[in-house]
Amino acid sequence: MKSEEIRELDVEELAAKETETREQIFRLRFQLGMGQADGLKKYRTLRKNLARLLTVRHQKASQAEQGS
Repeated sequence: MKSEEIRELDVEELAAKETETREQIFRLRFQLGMGQADGLKKYRTLRKNLARLLTVRHQKASQAEQGS
């Protein structure tokens, strides 16, 4: 996902995407450990997407605190 797409999501959608991404990372890491997948590039992409999701979620939380 691109950061513009992530910024358009609301907090609930961000949480759902975060959960989904964490599950994908877990499954892919397990496959990599077993030697079944050659998805190192996908693993890196998922980690970057997770970082983007967490960053945007943190920014939105900070804005909500400042607005209160």
